[in-house]
Amino acid sequence: MIDFSVSSSPVTFWRKVKSLPFLLMAIIVILTALGALALTSAAEGDFYRWADKHTLRFAFLFIGMLVVALIHLKYWYWLAYPLWIGGMLLLIVVEIMGQIGMGAQRWINLGFMNLQPSELMKIAVIMAMARYYHDIGAKNVRRYSALIWPAVIMGAPMILVMLQPDLGTALMIGMGGIAVMFLAGVPMRLFIGGIVGLALAIPLSYMYVLQNYQRKRVDTFLDPSQDPMGAGYHVTQSKIAIGSGGFDGKGYLEGTQSRLNFLPEKHTDFIFTLWAEEHGFIGGVFIMALYIITFIIGFIYALSARHIFSKLLILGLTINLSLYVIINIGMVMGVLPVVGVPLPLISYGGSAMLAALICYGLIICARVHRGQPMPKGEGI
Repeated sequence: MIDFSVSSSPVTFWRKVKSLPFLLMAIIVILTALGALALTSAAEGDFYRWADKHTLRFAFLFIGMLVVALIHLKYWYWLAYPLWIGGMLLLIVVEIMGQIGMGAQRWINLGFMNLQPSELMKIAVIMAMARYYHDIGAKNVRRYSALIWPAVIMGAPMILVMLQPDLGTALMIGMGGIAVMFLAGVPMRLFIGGIVGLALAIPLSYMYVLQNYQRKRVDTFLDPSQDPMGAGYHVTQSKIAIGSGGFDGKGYLEGTQSRLNFLPEKHTDFIFTLWAEEHGFIGGVFIMALYIITFIIGFIYALSARHIFSKLLILGLTINLSLYVIINIGMVMGVLPVVGVPLPLISYGGSAMLAALICYGLIICARVHRGQPMPKGEGI
């Protein structure tokens, strides 16, 4: 039974601990464990190539997630704008002295890991947008003047990320911000106008904005067979692997596309393909079901939110996580263009795991502190 009751009385530390959502936390642990299994398989049974680092990172970051969850939500409200500014500074650092990899300049080398600030910026944008709409109140959302700051909050980091270049992440930042605007009550006519404008701009963007490798990705998405050994190789091999998995898969460590190294990026962006080949339709649906449960939990938490900031924060972050899953799985199945979007908690990568667990930490924080007083703004 879901408890929608709220209380404005102070919440003690142990009361916070007892109110932690153990179902959501258990699913997070299960997804990470499945990721460790998949990474061990990607390394042909060698746990110490990727899976050990994956597990160790999770152990530390899971504790960090709990710290984020137990800090009062009002502090995250106060930090929303400073974190956005900090994210902008990190993106500028990337432009000046960022580490180059796979033809793009996206990372800052911290020694123990390569940090990708654009992953954290997705969260900072949602936090800043949620605070902005909390501050102005529902009655002012429909004013045209209320669109200026959201455009800056979204647009500035999108421009810096596109310069890296990383069009996929820039679009995800924009989609996260637009989702918050929609949920905040921005007039529908603006979204309809934006969709029409986007449809008209796509041909021009293809010709004059996209770089050659980005245009090649679009061409490959439309017809992978035109370059099966080049740009279309990833998608072609991914489809073969998923299809060959059948209903119940080939068995753990028995995926031929993976073991024979036909499957590229099998430990990062294409890890779902490896899992689907080994565990088939059943295994793929199982993972998708776990993600769907976490998204449903997020929407349920938003229903019990008592302030605009917490409601928009939960919904925005839940949608952000769902975009990761939808884009990654759609990409490896060939229904979306190939972009560098990892599968949360399963793909190998420190920045992606850090971003995912911060998202979950903030969602849990908003749930734990529901009903607690928040600065300014209005209740729901």
